[in-house]
Amino acid sequence: MTWSRRRVLKAGSVFAGVSAASLLLGTARSQEPLRATGASAPMRIALFNLHTDEHLDIEYARDGAYLPTALSAIEVLLRDFRTGERHAIDPTLMDHLVNVAHAVGADPQFSVISGYRSPLTNARLHERSSGVASHSLHMEGRAIDVRLSGVDCASLASRALDLRCGGVGYYRASNFVHLDTGACRTWKG
Repeated sequence: MTWSRRRVLKAGSVFAGVSAASLLLGTARSQEPLRATGASAPMRIALFNLHTDEHLDIEYARDGAYLPTALSAIEVLLRDFRTGERHAIDPTLMDHLVNVAHAVGADPQFSVISGYRSPLTNARLHERSSGVASHSLHMEGRAIDVRLSGVDCASLASRALDLRCGGVGYYRASNFVHLDTGACRTWKG
């Protein structure tokens, strides 16, 4: 078979279409809850914001779908407490928290030190501390700083790292763990 310029271009456009469809399917799949338990089991999480004293114990996914009202409530609780700004929270971050809690044998009941950070808040914190990334995933709703009830933060960080799912930062002096849905990496603060 000979390949004319037209045949090469046509094959390239078909390949590009298949690649685009794969990317779209991958994005759609990433919006389905990860399951630590059975496929139809509801996913629950409890969050306590240490800065606002707000508590939320909520089912955020059921029957393989995220619940929009629950995600909205999570967004409110994880807002930037300094400015009041809200931002959509990556629902797979909640899945990650639940999976980490299950990995250490605990209920997913987290105390939240930091959720979403506005760009202004992040810039101010970055000026004061080298431990705050200038392009933090907190600004995208993809990161959270937490403690887990009844679990030592060193153990929490270690088990989260074992899952190889996102970034894990252990801040021993401040006694919290940073978890995010970015690339798998680790650091100590």
